[in-house]
This record gives sequence, C-alpha cells and structure tokens, in this order.
Amino acid sequence: MNQMIEHRGCPLAYDVRGTGPRVLFIQGVGVHGGGWRPQIDGLADRYTCLSFDNRGMGRSQPAGADISVAQMADDALAVMDASGWASAHVVGHSLGGQVAVALALAVRDRVRSLSLLCTFANGRAVAPLTARMIWFGMRSQVGTRRMRRRGFLKLVLPPGPQRENADAMAERIGELFGHDLADQPPVVKQQLRAMRACDLTPRLPELAGLPTLVVSAVHDPIAPPRVGRGLLGIPGSRYVEFPDASHGLPITHAEQVNVLLHEQFAAAP
Repeated sequence: MNQMIEHRGCPLAYDVRGTGPRVLFIQGVGVHGGGWRPQIDGLADRYTCLSFDNRGMGRSQPAGADISVAQMADDALAVMDASGWASAHVVGHSLGGQVAVALALAVRDRVRSLSLLCTFANGRAVAPLTARMIWFGMRSQVGTRRMRRRGFLKLVLPPGPQRENADAMAERIGELFGHDLADQPPVVKQQLRAMRACDLTPRLPELAGLPTLVVSAVHDPIAPPRVGRGLLGIPGSRYVEFPDASHGLPITHAEQVNVLLHEQFAAAP
C-alpha cells in the first residue's frame, strides 16, 4: 500500500493503480487489500483500481474505532474521498460485499454499480453449521501449522486438482491474504462479530435500479449459493453461479471473474 490517511483513529493504507473508469475493491475477513491482486492485475489496463487494508489488517494499524460494517463502509468512503473520487464501481468479496452494500445504502450517488462475490446481506446466515463446515473449521484450527494451512484450503478451494499441490497453493494464497494461513490475524474475531451483527436484507429494495452483479460458488461452505441468492432482494440484480468453485473464487477463477466484472462495469451508466 503506497498511500495513507488517518480516519477515526486508524491509519488506512490504500493503493491506486491503473487508468480508466474508477473501481473500488473491498476485502473480507482476515485479508488485506493485496488480496485483490488477481483482479487488479487483470483490470488495471482498463480501469483505475483502488484497494485498501481494512482497519486492523495489514498496514492499517491500530484499528482505532470499534469495527462494524457501517464503520468499514465509512472507511471505504474515506479512501474514496482521499483519492478525490466522486463515484466508483464497487466490488466486494465476502464481508467486503456486505460492506459494499452498506456503502451503497449510505451514499447511493457515490456508487455506479455493485459486484458482490461470494457474499451475503445477513451475516448470521454465513458459514451455516453443517457437519462439513464444522469439520473444515476444526481442520483449519487444530494440528501442526501445515495441517492448519491444508485445513484452511478446504474452506476456500473446491474439490479437485488445486488441492493436490496444497503446500504451494497455501503459500500462494497466504501471500495474497497477507499472512500465513496457519494463523488468523487478531482482528478476525472483531470482523466476524461485526459481520454477524449486521443484516441488510430489509433494506435491499432501496437499491432498486443500481446495476448489481451477484456471484456465488457451488462448493462455498462460507457463503453457499442459497445465502448469496438472498442478495437478489436488490431488484434487477443479475445472478451468476460457478459450479466448480468455492469461497476463493476471485483467486481460483480470476480470469472468468474479471470478464464478469468488465461486463458489469461496461454496462453500467
């Protein structure tokens, strides 16, 4: 992150790359802004891309104000203001998608379109306590560091060849997340509390007319498609479901996601 602003007790680190229409990227739980690299690398030749570390992540330390979805949306607006952006297309993944919706509800005129990847409106619906989810969660927290890394991969990768070279994949994803997958940053617990305390479902109809793309992944145990489809409460939203992906969709299917994002941005007024 090349630039910093101070906002409500937290130095927010952010980065701007590229040229063209403006796009704001908002990350989810336990991931720094660099997690958007597969999208920014693919889109920066056509779009000006703004990414940032959420408060308490990466270089945005200390967290300062209490963490809530509304506060995270306010942080996103602050980095837009610091960059001199009157409006932008907004992309969010997981918790970042919930934050993107909150931002659009707060300042509708600043958001040109929404792209919501593996995300949700109601944080209490996330990571339903199925036997599969409980097993994956335990595998990511118990055992040796290598075992925990491999357990975490089961939360974000679909079954198949990508899991076969688990150590290399864990290293690649850890670099994008900004930390070793065997560990979780301390702010994660606060982010999860903020996520679960927020339910934007009743307000989704207020976003009628805002171009919205909702993307889910069949194998996602965190935000399964039935949870993602809750965002179709935004009237006129478009829904795409990947049959061979999981929660790590923006990494594992970066090229296809980038095509969808380009189509979304190009079609918006």
